[in-house]
Amino acid sequence: MGIGLLDNLINAPGEWLKGEGPESDIVISSRIRLARNFTGFFFSNILEGAPRIQLINMVRQSAEKTPLLKTSEFFQNDKLTAIDNEFLVERHLISREHAREKRERAICFTTNEMISLMILEEDHLRIQIIQSGFKLKEVWEIMDKLDSELEKNLPYAFHPEFGYLTACPTNVGTGIRVSSMLHLPALVMTKQLNKVLQALQKMNLAARGMYGEGTQATGNFYQISNQITLGQDEPDIIDGLDKVIKQIIGHERDARHALFQSRKVRLQDQIGRALGVLKNSYIISSTETMTLLSMTRLGLDLMLIRGMNTKMLNELFLLSQPSHLQRLAKKSLSAKDRDIRRAQLVRERLKSVELV
Repeated sequence: MGIGLLDNLINAPGEWLKGEGPESDIVISSRIRLARNFTGFFFSNILEGAPRIQLINMVRQSAEKTPLLKTSEFFQNDKLTAIDNEFLVERHLISREHAREKRERAICFTTNEMISLMILEEDHLRIQIIQSGFKLKEVWEIMDKLDSELEKNLPYAFHPEFGYLTACPTNVGTGIRVSSMLHLPALVMTKQLNKVLQALQKMNLAARGMYGEGTQATGNFYQISNQITLGQDEPDIIDGLDKVIKQIIGHERDARHALFQSRKVRLQDQIGRALGVLKNSYIISSTETMTLLSMTRLGLDLMLIRGMNTKMLNELFLLSQPSHLQRLAKKSLSAKDRDIRRAQLVRERLKSVELV
């Protein structure tokens, strides 16, 4: 069941890639993740053997009783290949740590990929909801309901003083991680981004790469998230990040306007060169593709490019990733073969795209 579902996902990029919703030209997605553990079990890192299967079955049974998960699929990741697990990482359905774990673990996600559950990652359960555009408060409304539904059937580990107990002390309390994925090319080009990142550190917010903790930013994509979960309730954490994201959006818009007004020809040249390389390359790396597609996306947002929309471009970001290329090819590919197939894919998808 799982393998067939993964094949179907190739042709149906998820909810967060729609390119729709408020501020979607800058905010790619809004995501909330909750960490939960269960009484009666050791933490995941020292949980072995039969208790792992027991815990997986508990979550499966709870998911089957949860209305918000009625369109979901559930399967064990340890039954999948390394490529399949990396494929799920590229789609933001599991973490790299979950993908590389060799012991029993599982995943559950809805067919539109908006809701997903990671079972036996760092914590027993990681609940994630992700949507396109700037919708942190809307995502929280869904998450609050989903968490309450799951808690009816799962023995959450909760301390009256410390809140939800987690494997990592930094997540104790609410166990919530709130984040938005932002595309910030103009702040990078105008050399203002470092000031923004320094300000985020002072506010105990983190800026990471596209795949979260431990990843570097590529293609001018930055995931901005909270770091403190203890001593604040969920609405306050969400409201605080919401205000900061609005400020960053404003700075990025100002930087784009300044570039367009003072360096329009140079900007057009950079966008044109990026599009030219993408449309004419016969071998191209993942990193270079991300960088050039970032510039192409900026051109699209500034209406300097025609022949495609944001959803099509978002899909290309995803399909050009290593594991997606291999699933499209239905076989394992060497790094060189991936670079060749990536260039072919990009050429085909961008053949009708041109500068205005």
